[in-house]
Amino acid sequence: MKILADYSLEELQFLDLPKFRIKQIFDAILQSKDYNQTTIPKKIYEPLTKEYILHPVDIFEIYKSSDGTKKYLLKLWDNNIIECVFLIQNYGNTICMSTQVGCRMGCKFCASTTGGLIRNLTAGEMLACIACVNADNGKCNERNFTNIVLMGSGEPFDNYDNVVKFLRLVTSKEGFNVSERNISVSTCGIVDKIYDFMKENLNVTLCVSLHASTDSIRKNIMPIANAFSINEIVKALKIYSETTKRRVVLEYCLIKGVNDSFEDCKRLSELFKGINCHFNIICLNPKDNLLQATTKKEAYAFINKLQSLGISASLRRSQGADIQGACGQLRAKRLKEQNN
Repeated sequence: MKILADYSLEELQFLDLPKFRIKQIFDAILQSKDYNQTTIPKKIYEPLTKEYILHPVDIFEIYKSSDGTKKYLLKLWDNNIIECVFLIQNYGNTICMSTQVGCRMGCKFCASTTGGLIRNLTAGEMLACIACVNADNGKCNERNFTNIVLMGSGEPFDNYDNVVKFLRLVTSKEGFNVSERNISVSTCGIVDKIYDFMKENLNVTLCVSLHASTDSIRKNIMPIANAFSINEIVKALKIYSETTKRRVVLEYCLIKGVNDSFEDCKRLSELFKGINCHFNIICLNPKDNLLQATTKKEAYAFINKLQSLGISASLRRSQGADIQGACGQLRAKRLKEQNN
């Protein structure tokens, strides 16, 4: 089966239908509707159902936080489960989305890797996830969010082609028309893809999950460090920032006794001196008892030290903690329940 959301409005012309019918189909994608929820006559859409999926994503469960955050478990057309988060924020609502079913990167602090990688999401499935969450938070024919972050389950650059196509679909004028500058894409540091992404001419914010100041520390918590060194990442980000004229963001999750010392601050300041970057400091949301979180007081001390050394840094606001809002936690819980 093929997913109609994988195609742009122009690409859907292959359906050989009148233009206004194709526009109805495209609008149904953006409004998260299935064939029978449209005004398209059954005699027109029924033949399409044999080959093309119009509505590949449904809401499976919703968890609501006391701070207004909503965590979604979404069921795909093949019954796989993924996560999506809707965050209410002063500067515009944000959708945090997944790019894969599971993840193969194996970062020790992240629940997304539970069960490994099942498969990639297509560009259309990602678009349908956005449409599904958007429709649940207002009028389905309006855009009820401002920002998108590709920081949910999965490694975006491990699904590179689909992610780039999704970005073009969701920013198109015919689509949700989201500003590229309101989109952030996070990678654990696949260096060759950073160089590729630099050539895409997308004005999105590139975020890199660094989480360590030395290769030895990073290798202990992030297997990707065995493929790419911190120096390679720094070099790529310097070139990326200078070429795109965009500030890059370094995500840094503080783990007590592992990467939270003032010596780490000094090493980070030496590595990133002169690069247009910002450190997004994160308080660990433990997925088990193996890693301990740095306290918020210690996190602010770490940030103050970085700032005193000339590095821009701030503490990322935590939302949805009471509904296991961190990447992969709810999906991991569901998988565990299914296997018991």
